[in-house]
Amino acid sequence: MKGRKTMNWKKKLLALGLSLALTLSLTACGQKAAEPEQPEEPAQTEEPAVEAPDGTEADTAHFRIAALKGPTAMGLVKLMKDNDETIGALLSSAKPYEGEVGNLYTFTLAGSADEVTPALIKGDLDMACVPANLAAVLYGKTNGAVEVLAVNTLGVLYIVENGGTVQSMADLKGQTIVAAGKGSTPEYALRYLLTENGIDPDKDVTIDWKSEHSECVAALASGQASIALLPQPFVTVAQNKIEGLRMALDLTAEWDKLDNGSALITGVIVARRDVVETNPGAVDRFLQDYAASVEWVNANNADAAQLIAEYGIIEAAPVAEMALPYCNIVCITGSEMKDKLSGYLQVLADAEPSSVGGTLPGDDFYYGG
Repeated sequence: MKGRKTMNWKKKLLALGLSLALTLSLTACGQKAAEPEQPEEPAQTEEPAVEAPDGTEADTAHFRIAALKGPTAMGLVKLMKDNDETIGALLSSAKPYEGEVGNLYTFTLAGSADEVTPALIKGDLDMACVPANLAAVLYGKTNGAVEVLAVNTLGVLYIVENGGTVQSMADLKGQTIVAAGKGSTPEYALRYLLTENGIDPDKDVTIDWKSEHSECVAALASGQASIALLPQPFVTVAQNKIEGLRMALDLTAEWDKLDNGSALITGVIVARRDVVETNPGAVDRFLQDYAASVEWVNANNADAAQLIAEYGIIEAAPVAEMALPYCNIVCITGSEMKDKLSGYLQVLADAEPSSVGGTLPGDDFYYGG
């Protein structure tokens, strides 16, 4: 973006406080950092802006990003590691840092979306990885002050079976399915797919709703149930506990078979609109950074699993490594993101309007769409 003011990294690190910047990796790992010392007030002198290769000022920024522990944070892990290494190099250099400095990031991990959304609305966060339908709800609650940058996770829902009865959606007719997530995406996705396959979810199947996914795993382990709807990484956890448990149906693949232009979507990355409008070039750079991180994670499952465990996204690296190929981690942006996400939100709205905040978001909800 020509003519936009860039961040001067020396001044920015001073403004943030060197000791604060040093705690970024600890924040990402969920560790408690020591109380930072107050840096001396920097001299009020202007330094030349960093220039892009074409002679214009580069677009970079410091973004505060939150993600939920689980699949929606997995794709960020290489970016987290690279960010920590860049900050470490900046802080340890006795002479001017000679490496390329793009955006800098502060990452925070949370256990639930309820911990993230208030901070995003208040302005304490710039971006967040949240469930797809919650993004639409936030758009409505903030009068359009939140927009979606990318789809980061497609469906992670699977029908698992301790047996060999279920080979297609049609085979679910007459069965009992244990599941958790009533009133949210798991219910809406399951009911939609059953209906589209000619099965009445209220008459042709019995859905035994549990309060937590762990209860579904317990029911399978005890033999009280043989078929369940589970997300990753609970599928992998269950398979490690229950011999012979198999992934009978991938609901993402079943959704794709409908060929309706939409997709089953778990998570997206949203940003505050004022952040995007102030830093469009830096936002584009973040999306490039994130896409590269996703590509690395999907190509290097074993190494990615170690980082995922290191950063506390999933505690056990072996579980993360087994689950990664089935977590559908992506970076879908622009018009493709709009087509897939808008179609998915339409399905949710048709099933339960409140699931998307009562009304569907406008076109300005989709960044670059």
